[in-house]
Amino acid sequence: MAKLKFDLEKGILDYIQKYPNSSSSEIHAGFGKLAAFATIKRTIKALIDKKFVELSGKGKSTRYFISNGLDLLFPIDIATYFEKEIDDRTIKTGFDFNLIRGALTEVSLFSNAEMLKLSNLQTIFKENTSKLTEREYNKEFERLAIDLSWKSSQIEGNTYSLLETEKLLNEKETAAGKTKDEAVMLLNHKEALDFILINPDYLNPISIGPIEDIHSILVGGLGIDRNIRNRRVGISGTNYKPLDNAFQIKEALEDMCMLINKRVNVFEKALLALVLLSYIQPFSDGNKRTARIISNAILIDNKYCPISFRTVDSIDYKKAMLVFYEQNNISAFKKIFIEQFEFAVNTYF
Repeated sequence: MAKLKFDLEKGILDYIQKYPNSSSSEIHAGFGKLAAFATIKRTIKALIDKKFVELSGKGKSTRYFISNGLDLLFPIDIATYFEKEIDDRTIKTGFDFNLIRGALTEVSLFSNAEMLKLSNLQTIFKENTSKLTEREYNKEFERLAIDLSWKSSQIEGNTYSLLETEKLLNEKETAAGKTKDEAVMLLNHKEALDFILINPDYLNPISIGPIEDIHSILVGGLGIDRNIRNRRVGISGTNYKPLDNAFQIKEALEDMCMLINKRVNVFEKALLALVLLSYIQPFSDGNKRTARIISNAILIDNKYCPISFRTVDSIDYKKAMLVFYEQNNISAFKKIFIEQFEFAVNTYF
């Protein structure tokens, strides 16, 4: 189980794991005088809101049990987690088909409080954009596209500054001392975003062909193989090993598309695309870039605020992704997603 943040929450979760289908009175009795009954009830409610605990029955017949999403959702202390070196961490080394077919089909990814926050932010975005002309909206989108192209490329090691990126994308002027591939990577990002803006429903419903098309735009001119890979690929910084069989990779992608298409919640769709495309690693290179564009395509198609990731630290982004690879825990990455959505709503449009 992920490292727990609060002692009382830990105690209650440990108790319910040991004694599933316990009542609140039984849980309180298990703590003796360590906590008041009202405090126990309040903490259980918080655990339910966070999707860590589920209940059955009503009134005095109410019983509690651990949610299938606990290990997926409970916050991990990133600093503590990475105190251990790569070979000292206990991880899930291989791809888990049951993650997509099981836990991710059964749980809500956002707590009630998180959904309220995201929904309120989306309401602000809708109010703001309702006052914009098409020309004004496109101008703001251009600004976000520059930021996203820069940050997405920076996460992949591109050394262009934001100002240099702006000059490249607006004036096609390359920066001194930079490689041609760095400029091509940035221009490809902008081309992919422009394509999504013109064809917002291109990935609705999401399927493998359109994902491959977006990937092809992003890696054009970079000497990177297109389409689903048929050889092994390694990920620096982790012992997690993605699938290395093209048929299994395609199967995992189909599972992912089915999962996303079945979801109603747009935020969950976008977050799932963001993490699962990176987890599956369907291409020889450019997977995380593709994931960021696909995730934004889902937001744009549903008239939600796109995300630039401009203020995320590249190392924090990579660590959050590594935790998902190694523990199948989405909490750190979900935190980044929420923070960046809030930044986008408050910064653009």
